[in-house]
Amino acid sequence: MVSIEDSHSSSNRFPLGRNCYSPSSTTSSKISRNIGRSMRTIRSNFFQDDNSCTFNGSVAGKSGCVSENLTDSVIDIRLGELASRSPKWASQSSEQEEDFLELSHAFSDFSACSSDISGELQRLASLPSMAVVSKREGGDAETEPEPCLGFLQRENFSTEIIESISPEDLQPTVKICIDGLQSSSVAVKRSAAAKLRLLAKNRSDNRVLIGESGAVPALIPLLRSTDPWTQEHAVTALLNLSLHESNKVIITNAGAIKSLVYVLKTGTETSKQNAACALMSLALLEENKTSIGVCGAIPPLVSLLLNGSNRGKKDALTTLYKLCSIKPNKERTVTAGAVKPLVALVAEQGTGLAEKAMVVLSILAGIQEGKDAIVEEGGIAALVEAIEDGSVKGKEFAVLTLLQLCVDSVRNRGLLVREGGIPPLVALSQTGSVRAKHKAETLLGYLREPRHEASSSSP
Repeated sequence: MVSIEDSHSSSNRFPLGRNCYSPSSTTSSKISRNIGRSMRTIRSNFFQDDNSCTFNGSVAGKSGCVSENLTDSVIDIRLGELASRSPKWASQSSEQEEDFLELSHAFSDFSACSSDISGELQRLASLPSMAVVSKREGGDAETEPEPCLGFLQRENFSTEIIESISPEDLQPTVKICIDGLQSSSVAVKRSAAAKLRLLAKNRSDNRVLIGESGAVPALIPLLRSTDPWTQEHAVTALLNLSLHESNKVIITNAGAIKSLVYVLKTGTETSKQNAACALMSLALLEENKTSIGVCGAIPPLVSLLLNGSNRGKKDALTTLYKLCSIKPNKERTVTAGAVKPLVALVAEQGTGLAEKAMVVLSILAGIQEGKDAIVEEGGIAALVEAIEDGSVKGKEFAVLTLLQLCVDSVRNRGLLVREGGIPPLVALSQTGSVRAKHKAETLLGYLREPRHEASSSSP
């Protein structure tokens, strides 16, 4: 691959023109290039003596200038040219990044959901090629080479360029990528989805452009791709796009929910995590919560809670938290067996999971089935331990959940006393936060009620 410096040093000698990537030329013109050839070879074809292709827009050959293979160098050079002509966007980059971070913090009380924020895109540069994966698995069949691997490997350079280009100038590149999503080549689909994922990574205006350009209906079929990297790029692209409010409606109306649930059931660890986050993003629209529950998202979310990495568990907890604001999803969550792993997570101090688990438990305690399951799975003892040894926030969530369990149940109050709950509650009522003190005092008041009086007020 030609270096960045080589690309820029050749720009004066071989100026790029806008007509080469005009949308109208996309369907009628091609670059003569074999997959995997260097940019130097491409230049020799571009500037051959027969003038079959020019970059200044003055000559139109029989075959124009667009890459059917989404060549990384051609796109990067085009983006570099646009960046050099759009200096005003560079000054706005830091402000847009701040807006994006604010959005990601407001997006959830518990975790940032974009895998790209977490550094997943940098990880892609170190992924083995499909040929290497095939060889490791003992496969003899030839695998299709990745036509745009360099574009992914040079993520830092490409991101800097993308941050300085207006959406209007990115339109032709987005069009090429969307066309690539519908290619018969798995490698081209994979590269196209990866590029759209990158373009939608940080900038809200790019998300609007991609959403309005028709990328969503073309990305959704890739969620059922048998190629794991294609599936991962597609689900992460949809996650990044869903961060913009208008795209939530587009993604939902295109029928993405069932396919996202499919990824949640069958994808790689990262794909499952990003599918969970995408569903959580869509659940910010109240009307989607019922649809997501009906489509079967909750059992695989519970499975991710049981078997996922720490990040996967956090994503599952956050999504369940959003979905369980409606009663039918609370019932589905209890039925799916979520309470047992939630109680187990309450005891995991230092992972950042205990507080989140207690929040979900407090929501499930809002229905009788949830209360019964929490008590049955030993939740009272775990919550008492959280009041003794948990964080400040953890103590607040623990006493809140215990209060919900005991307010209408004499039996649960007795269990709380037998688990040694009174001493830590007294200590919390004296030394806890204002909110924790109030809840602890209220709960102690219920525990002090004479048993026959409490029985007469309990169902």
